[in-house]
Amino acid sequence: MDVMKNHLLILSFTLTLLSGALFSQDGSVAPKYSNEFLQIGVGARSLGMGNAMVAGVNDVTSVYWNPAGLTGVENKLDVSLMHSEYFAGIAKYDYIGLAHSIDEKSAVGFAAIRFGVDDIPNTTQLIDNEGNIDYDRITLFTAADYGFLFSYGRKLGIEGLSVGGTVKVIHRRAGDFARSWGFGLDAGLQYSLNDKWYFGAMARDITSTFNAWIFNLDADMQEVFLETGNEIPENGLELTMPRLILAAQRKFDIGWQDITVTPEINAAITTDGRRNTLIKSGVVSIDPVIGLEVGWRDMVAIRTGVNNVQYVKNFDDSQSLMFQPNIGLGVTFKGITLDYAFTNIGNQSEALFSHVISLKFGFK
Repeated sequence: MDVMKNHLLILSFTLTLLSGALFSQDGSVAPKYSNEFLQIGVGARSLGMGNAMVAGVNDVTSVYWNPAGLTGVENKLDVSLMHSEYFAGIAKYDYIGLAHSIDEKSAVGFAAIRFGVDDIPNTTQLIDNEGNIDYDRITLFTAADYGFLFSYGRKLGIEGLSVGGTVKVIHRRAGDFARSWGFGLDAGLQYSLNDKWYFGAMARDITSTFNAWIFNLDADMQEVFLETGNEIPENGLELTMPRLILAAQRKFDIGWQDITVTPEINAAITTDGRRNTLIKSGVVSIDPVIGLEVGWRDMVAIRTGVNNVQYVKNFDDSQSLMFQPNIGLGVTFKGITLDYAFTNIGNQSEALFSHVISLKFGFK
């Protein structure tokens, strides 16, 4: 039975990692890194710029980056698609976005995001009651996170000023062992000045986002939790604290061959305590992001960006300043845009860089 308990221990560890938070007996929750799959980003354009998009975004991806940018959508329907795979294809990240222009002042949008690991072996029934190993008893399950975003953007009476809001529905599931539903609200603002300066603000989870978790663990798995010194997870709430992103963008027309240079800087301010960011305190942490796009006639664009700037401790207890570099390329032809990014999602250490491709097109 020790072999079976080892398999149960592996499965419970996987469940712990993918369920997002450990719940204690008093119902308290981990204060950081909740619903982090919604912080990865959408669209290869943004990922190539290090996710510096809040001020200048004005297309279908505004549903995610800043709903105020939906006012830049001019088509009856814009569509955006993205698929990427991480950890040698183990984890898959998929996104689809839709946007519709209602009139000259307003637009609506929808986005669906999935980040999941499929075909995870469930070995809890590997050994039968007589102690025999039977590989036919192995089944497969999926651990996945889903986000559904519904957005609205509108231009206000002040020239260059737009606002927007997003309602989020979140579903997270680890096989039949754990599942949760959550709801949250985002709000965004954009202001353009002389078609050269662009400013943006994005408040995510402005009322805090609550995920209600339900665990379904059998007696054998509960025994593994107890024997390994872990508390048995109980149904409860996981809280995502508010996050504010402030952004500024400047568009330069260099006056040669219709080439434009557009840098943007974002500052993500988190409110869940000290994080390993460039600027941090016991209350808030600030994570700066810098992106640059060089475009030619709205047809070809080359991009680069830097994010995840942080100090990493070395073996000799010294610290080194590290950052994540990103590059990208975009091509637009007859209303169809193909974007590519070469980036390391979420980590800039020894992990391999990732190739991300996204497609965008519209119907007038």
